[in-house]
This record gives sequence, C-alpha cells and structure tokens, in this order.
Amino acid sequence: MNLSLSRELAAKYRSNTQVARVLTEAWVADQMFCPRCGNPSIERFPNNRPVADFYCPICKYEYELKSKNGTLARKVIDGAYAAMIERITGNKNPDFLFMGYDAKNFIVRDLLLIPKHFFVPEVIEQRKPLSATARRAGWIGCNILIEKIPEQGRIPIVKSGVIMNASSVIKKVNRGKTLEISDINARGWLMDVLSCLNRTPDVNFSLAEMYSFEDYLKRRHPSNNNIKPKIRQQLQLLRDKGFIEFLGNGKYRKI
Repeated sequence: MNLSLSRELAAKYRSNTQVARVLTEAWVADQMFCPRCGNPSIERFPNNRPVADFYCPICKYEYELKSKNGTLARKVIDGAYAAMIERITGNKNPDFLFMGYDAKNFIVRDLLLIPKHFFVPEVIEQRKPLSATARRAGWIGCNILIEKIPEQGRIPIVKSGVIMNASSVIKKVNRGKTLEISDINARGWLMDVLSCLNRTPDVNFSLAEMYSFEDYLKRRHPSNNNIKPKIRQQLQLLRDKGFIEFLGNGKYRKI
C-alpha cells in the first residue's frame, strides 16, 4: 500500500472540492483491499450513485468514502439527516471508510473503517436547517459522531501514517461481524452496553460495575423500566459471541 496521492491527477482540476474527491477516490481504487474478504482491490461505482462509492466484486460488500484534509475529527459531516436515518434503520447503509489526508504533502495520514452494523440512529447528529436565504433553504444535514461508536467498530487501516497489517484488519472486521444484528432496537442496546463495557478500566470487571451505568442507559432508553435485566441480557449475548467470559459470582473477563 502506497500512501501517496497523485500530484499529476490534482493538476487537472481547479476546484479544491473536486481535487479532494478525485484524489481520494483514485487512491482508494488503486490501493485499497477489501477489509471484509481480503480481495486485493475494490471497484468504483458509477459517479452520483446515491448510497455507496465502492464495492468488492468478490464478497459484494459496499463502501462509502468520507475524506477531509487534516486529522480525522470526532464527528464527520455527512449528507441529509432523514436519508441517513432511513438507511440505518432499513439496514441499507454501506460500510464507511473515513480518510484524513495531508493536501500539502499529498499523502494519506489516516484511514478508518466502520462496518455498517455498528451504526445506530444515536450516532447521527442532526444539524440545523439551512437558513431561508440559502439555495437549499430548510435542508437538514447530519454529522456522524465517530466518538460514540464502540472501539470494536472503529478499525484503523492507516493510523498516523502507519499502515496496519491487512490480515489483522480483516481479522478485526470478521470478529466484529459476530455483533451484527438487523433489529435496530436490539442493536442499539448491544452497542450501548458494549460502550459501557469499554469504559470499565480493567480486563476483569463485575456486574456491579456494569450496573453503575444504569442511569446512563435509562437516559438512552427511557421507555425501558428493566435496565438491570437488560444489562444482564446483553452481557450474556456478548459472552455467547466470545467478547467476554463469565467467571461466576457476578465476575467477568474481557476477551
């Protein structure tokens, strides 16, 4: 994998937005392997396709690229809020590739994969409607809150200019695939409890520690009046999927 962006390709365009799109998409088409199945390359969809930018010709998974000049932030600007929520709740969204690049030095600095099943409506932030004087007055966009996605779903491919081992990336993606749940409400619960689990500081943790997140989870799921049983249910699910081990007497270990 070569992290350099094409200076020659950039010289053909004047608009900074167009240059950024052409450079980053060309890099992905030339350099990116499929993080799902390991195929050496992924293919571009025709321009202006409404959902994804790339697809793997072998496993058929789809990818959407979001890129920015500079360091990846905790939130990334996306398109229409309503369309994004519809995609997530209808399980029609692709996997996302988030790229941070250095436009001055024509180099990729970061590339982050977030598989589609880690997205829930709570990680999509609604932006304010465009003003009445704007060309698209009233249009409502959104931000993707990367920081709210559990770390198991934030898989680095390039990190601070360092290329991650492809086999390791594929292994992490396949392990995370065991967390795939189509029901959006059940997925929300699993992602929330997983995020709470990640906030416990040690490898070994207790049920009492997880109960300390009861108020937080109640705010996230105000219609549920049985938070503690729900926590236990999700821990059992994470145990069955091989992410934690039950040690007995309310004690667990992260795997």
